[in-house]
This record gives sequence, structure tokens and C-alpha cells, in this order.
Amino acid sequence: MFRTICAAAMVLALASVPALGETISRVYTPLDLKSCRHKAGKAEEDYGTWTCKGHAGIAVHVVGGDQRVTVSFGPKAAKEPAASDTLAAPNSQGATIEWRFVEGQEARPFATILRWNTTTIDKDDKPFRGQVLVVTRLGHGAVCHVGYVDGRANPDANALAQKIADENARTFQCGKDKPVILGAQGPGFSIPVK
Repeated sequence: MFRTICAAAMVLALASVPALGETISRVYTPLDLKSCRHKAGKAEEDYGTWTCKGHAGIAVHVVGGDQRVTVSFGPKAAKEPAASDTLAAPNSQGATIEWRFVEGQEARPFATILRWNTTTIDKDDKPFRGQVLVVTRLGHGAVCHVGYVDGRANPDANALAQKIADENARTFQCGKDKPVILGAQGPGFSIPVK
């Protein structure tokens, strides 16, 4: 019994890191809402929905309202968990999406990294402009947030977000696993309120 449990734990641990000899690559695409199809909102504080084309034609679904956004991906983006995940602080989406994929499998990225802009109140009751790198899992098993990195408190924020994506996104179970937070957390850091 003990050996079976140890073997299962080892398989799960190995599945969460890139395979030996596997090279992870990236592609960057712009996220410019002016270039996307927009459907206006009907209520006050409802900014509407934008449908954009991302890497390899993958749909990017952005919804804005109440000084916050949600960003989801894929053919069923509006129905994925990411379509209801936003940060607690007032926020907006960044301008560049990083798509992570195994080299040679460009058409099947497994994660995205997007820098979100936040506005929090600092200890002196003044607005503080922050940035949070949001890692989102793609593909089978739902599209959802996998992790968060404070983009201003960490000089290596991009590397930390890439680490979360590469080591966690492919095995992350939306709705079951707890998102990963790496690095320092400054006054502009925010995560979703669950």
C-alpha cells in the first residue's frame, strides 16, 4: 500500500514539471481591445464584451464592468471558470499575452500569462497602481487561473509567472487546486476573492 501511494505521488510530481528534453517556448500577441469585436453592455457599469483573436486563432474573451475585467480563452471562453475570475482590486487587462507551449506544438498552448493593472489603496490612503501577472491554464479540463505574481514587487516577475505556468498549468485542476502565488507581495498585489 505504501509503495503504491509513493509511486502515485512520484507520477504526479513528475507530471507537473516539463519532461526531460522537453523545451517550453513562448509567443507574444497584442491584446488591443480597439481591434476586437465589441458588444456593448446594457446596464450601468457594464462595459460590454470583447472577442479577440489570440495566438493560433484562439479566442480571447474580455468582459468589463464595475471597474474590473475577466479574461478567458478558447472556443467556450464565456463559459469557462476564467470568465468569472477577476481580481479583488479594481483592475484592467494588460496589452500583451504570453502563450506558453511545448516546442513543436505551437497550435496547442497550455497556458497564458497576462499582466493586469490594479489600483489599491496604500497605507496612507492614497491610490497605488500595481500590476499582477495572472497565469491561466488552457486546454482540456477547463480554463482557469493557475497563479499570481506581483509584477512590481518582484524584479523577476516574468520568470516567476513562467515557472507557475510550466510547472503547474498542465496538471492544475480547476475548482479543486489552489492557485499558486510566488514571490514578494507589495501594496498593489491583488487576487480574487472566493
